[in-house]
Amino acid sequence: MHQYKKLDVWQNAVDFAVEIYLITKNSPSEEKFGLTTQLRRAAISVASNIAEGACRNTAKEFYHFLGISSGSIAEVETQLIIASRLGMIPEEASNNLSEKATAILNKLWKLKVSLT
Repeated sequence: MHQYKKLDVWQNAVDFAVEIYLITKNSPSEEKFGLTTQLRRAAISVASNIAEGACRNTAKEFYHFLGISSGSIAEVETQLIIASRLGMIPEEASNNLSEKATAILNKLWKLKVSLT
């Protein structure tokens, strides 16, 4: 399954990571190596693991990497809640991104089911 770029979930995950970068662009400087970095890394991990899994040798391996992507998207949602409570991200933006994260998670689950 080497055509991961055609997967809607991969495209959505890339767009999501870009949005995370943009929303955290003006984070406080003391968060440069804290929550901001964690949030960005987790967001990037979603699309990256979809791509890596798609280029593995078996559906079982792909399934495994989709699981990692699912964990990363849950990590992002948790970090968005924390960032919002700390006032680093407006609550409305956090809620919007959380809805997008949920949509990505649902697509990941559907893709996982299709592999079994």
